[in-house]
Amino acid sequence: MRPLTEALIVIDVQNDFCPGGALAVAGGDAIIPRINALLPEFGARIFTQDWHPADHSSFAANHGAEPFSLVEMPYGPQVLWPTHCVQGTTGAEFHPALDTDPAELILRKGFRAGIDSYSAFFENDRTTPTGLEGYLRSRGIEAVTLVGLATDFCVAYSALDAARLGFRATVLESACAAIDLNGSLAAIKAQMAAAGVRLEA
Repeated sequence: MRPLTEALIVIDVQNDFCPGGALAVAGGDAIIPRINALLPEFGARIFTQDWHPADHSSFAANHGAEPFSLVEMPYGPQVLWPTHCVQGTTGAEFHPALDTDPAELILRKGFRAGIDSYSAFFENDRTTPTGLEGYLRSRGIEAVTLVGLATDFCVAYSALDAARLGFRATVLESACAAIDLNGSLAAIKAQMAAAGVRLEA
């Protein structure tokens, strides 16, 4: 059992991000046994859930654009994704193999139609908070270990924000899977290392 000052944050292990889903990450379901095995080690366990309205601005279909193309938003460049994790759909549900019973907080993100939310801490404008920082601080959490999907987007953005906010942040790579869009994995791993995020196997 780890100290009560350490939290496990399980990022977006949802049907749409697993094989067969609308935005499937290769091997996305293969990490679930490792995550389930980790859960009893931590005294604080937080799960995040991508939770988009159907008219979300990050969906390529809402722009008549090709998935994975880039568009400029008021907060900067935005990848346009296939429609995924729409509120109330099967795709937005947690993968059935994931043990969600230990979750003490399920944080839904990406529910504002006009802005995407990769990080568990902030929307993509990097200033609109989700409330997770306050929750962790009120519980006396000092360190976070991040697992889930996808390594190079929601996991990495969450880890970078955790480090920026002063939490000790670790990403367990064997309990994550990546999209690796145009070399995004190598680039974000370098960024995480430079920010002081620990990358562990």
